[in-house]
Amino acid sequence: MTLTAEPQVKVATHCPYCALQCGMSLSGTAVAPREFPTNGGGLCQKGWTSGSLLTTPARLTTPLVRVDGELVPATWDDALDLVARRIAEVQAEHGRDGVALFGGGGLTNEKSYLLGKFARVALGTSQVDYNGRFCMSSAAAAGNKAFGLDRGLPFPLTDVGGADAVLLIGANPAETMPPFMQHLRKAIDTGGLVVVDPRRTPTADQASLHLAPAPGTDLALALGILHALVAEGRFDRDYVERRTRGFDAVWQIAAGWWPERVERITGVAAADQRRVATLLANARNAYILTARGTEQHASGSDTVSAWINLALALGLPGREGSGYGCLTGQGNGQGGREHGQKADQLPGYRKIDDPAAREHVARVWGVDPAELPGPGRSAYELLDALGTETGPKAMLVFGSNVVVSAPRSAHVADRLRSLDLLVVADFVLSETAAMADVVLPVTQWAEESGTMTNLEGRILLRRKAIDPPAGVRSDLEVLSGLAQRLGQPAGRFPVEAKTVFAELREASRGGLADYSGVTYERLHDGEALYWPVTGAEHAGTPRMFLDTFAHPDGRARFVPVEHRGPAEPTDDEFPLIATTGRVLQHYQSGAQTRLVGELNDVVPEAYVEVHPDTAARAGLADGDWARVVSRRGETSARVRCVASMRPDTVFLPFHFPGAQRANLLTNPALDPTSRMPEFKVCAVRLTTKDGAE
Repeated sequence: MTLTAEPQVKVATHCPYCALQCGMSLSGTAVAPREFPTNGGGLCQKGWTSGSLLTTPARLTTPLVRVDGELVPATWDDALDLVARRIAEVQAEHGRDGVALFGGGGLTNEKSYLLGKFARVALGTSQVDYNGRFCMSSAAAAGNKAFGLDRGLPFPLTDVGGADAVLLIGANPAETMPPFMQHLRKAIDTGGLVVVDPRRTPTADQASLHLAPAPGTDLALALGILHALVAEGRFDRDYVERRTRGFDAVWQIAAGWWPERVERITGVAAADQRRVATLLANARNAYILTARGTEQHASGSDTVSAWINLALALGLPGREGSGYGCLTGQGNGQGGREHGQKADQLPGYRKIDDPAAREHVARVWGVDPAELPGPGRSAYELLDALGTETGPKAMLVFGSNVVVSAPRSAHVADRLRSLDLLVVADFVLSETAAMADVVLPVTQWAEESGTMTNLEGRILLRRKAIDPPAGVRSDLEVLSGLAQRLGQPAGRFPVEAKTVFAELREASRGGLADYSGVTYERLHDGEALYWPVTGAEHAGTPRMFLDTFAHPDGRARFVPVEHRGPAEPTDDEFPLIATTGRVLQHYQSGAQTRLVGELNDVVPEAYVEVHPDTAARAGLADGDWARVVSRRGETSARVRCVASMRPDTVFLPFHFPGAQRANLLTNPALDPTSRMPEFKVCAVRLTTKDGAE
C-alpha cells in the first residue's frame, strides 16, 4: 500500500518585509505569490525567500541571560523574574523614567499598541519610542501640517497606475519594493516618470527624466520647480483659492528661487526644472511621491513640505486620480506610528499631551488619566541619553536592531553598554541582542496572527500559518508576563491578538486613525478597509480629502519653508558627501536577510559606490577595500566604480554589521520638528584600507 502525505493547508497571508505587504500564500514554509492589489501576484527576491527565515539554524528557542559575561540558557520564569526584579530595582533608585522601551515599525498593530500601553501603564515611563522615527517621521510631520493628518498614501496604490505623470523623489522602489514598479508602468511608457535622486538607481534608469541634485539640496529644487510653475502661470489658481490657505507666504519665498539660481546650488539644469513643471501641469492625472531620500535630513520636514507645496499649487491632493503621498518603508511603518509606541502619541494617532485624548485612552485602559506620563524623548535622543545621569538606566527592545540601524552607531553601542539592564526580544541573536543581559526568543511573522497597516492605510490580517518552535513565546505573551510580575491585573495585558485588537479599536475610536469599525471577521472576509473606519457599517476611506482636509476649516495649508542645506557641509578634511540606502537583496539592518543564503550570496559585504575619477584620486580601483571616514567614525567597504555617480558623492548600503556599518559614519543632527536624524548626508573622506590618517 502506498502512503501519500496529506497536502499542507495553504494560508493566505502577507510578506514580512516592506510596507507593500504583498499578498502571499504559505504551505508550511513554502511561499507562493498571491493576487493582491499592491503586488498584482508578484513578489521580490526577499518575499520569495522569506520562508527560509522560518527554519533558519540561527533561530533562538530558549531565553538567554548573561552570567559572568556570557549568555547562557534560562527558563522563561527565571528570565522574566530577573527582568521584572531588575526593572523594579532600577525604578526604585532612578524613578519611573529610569526604564525605557524601544519598539519597531515591523511590529503588528497589536504589538505596537500593547507596547505603548505597557510603557505608560505597567512601567509608568515616558521613555518610549521606536525605529519608525528613523523612517517616516519627517513626512508624517509635513503631512500633519499640510493636511491635518498623516496617512502615507491617502489613496489606493492602484490609483497611481492611471497617472500620466509621476514625480518620485528620494525613492528607489525598483530595489526597495520591486512589485511597486508595475504601478508606474503607464507613466514610464508615456514618458511621464521623473525621478529625483543623486544616484542613477535602477528606478532612475526607467525614468524619462532623472534629476540628480547634490544630496541635501532637494528643498531648493522643489522651490525652483514651484517658481517655474507659478512664473509661467501654470499653477491651479482656482484650487488654491478654494481649497488652501497660505499660498502668498510660500510664493514670497519661491519668487526668489528662480531655476538658474537653483541650478547653481543643486546641479540640476534650469531647463529640466521648467520641463518638470510643464510635465506636471499638463498631465491630466499626476502624483508627487516622496520617500526616505528626501526625508532623512535635519531639514526633512521642511523639504517634504516644499514638495507638498508644489502638489498643492498643482491642485493634486484631494483630487481623484491625482495626489501627494509618502512611500512608507517598514512593513507596519504606517500602523506602527498610530497606536502609541511613539514618544508623543496615544492610540488612534492622538497626542499624549491632549487632555481629551488622555481621558479617552485612560478610560479604555482603566486607569486615572493623571497617572499617564507625558511626552518622552525621541528615538535618537533616547538612545543618546541611555546610562547618563538624567537618562534611563534600563531598556527593553522589541523589533529593532539599533546597533546597526541607528546613526552614530558606535556611540549608540557605547550607550547600550552603560546600561544596568538591556533586554532584547528577537527571534535571532541580532547585533543588539548579542549585547543584552537578557534575550527573549519570540515568534516570527508566520507563527502568529495580527494586523498590519500597509502604505495605503489599508488594515490587513496576517494569518498564522505554522506553529512556532517549542520554547518560543509571542511578544504579547512577554509583555503580559512582565506586566503581571510588575503588579498589573492579569486581564489588563491580553495575550491573544484578536483580544488586543478589540481593545485597540476602542482606544482608537474617534481619533484621526480610527479603527473602531474594523474587525478580524471583516478582514477575514476580504473587505478592503482603509482607515478611518468609524463603525461596523462604515466602508472605510480609501481616498481621503476628496471633499475636505482635516483642518478645522477644511482647507489644506501651504507651509513656508526655506532651503538651509545639510547640517554638515564638506570641507578640505572631509571633501565628499556620503549618502546611504538599501539594496535589492537586503532589508533594514540585514538581521533577517543576511541569514538567507540566496540573498547574502549576492551581496555578502558592504560596498561603496564611487565615481571612477574620485576613486582614482584616493588611490583606489574597482574591487579594492576602502576606508570611508567621517567625523564620527570610519567603515570598511569594497569599492564599486560607477560612472553615473556624482564625483562629489559616495553611496553605502546600511545592512551590514561590525566594521562595515554605514551608520558608523552618519550624522545624528535632528530635524527640529520630526526629530529625524540626517542619515542621507554626511561629510567623509575616502582612503585606501591602510591609508594613514
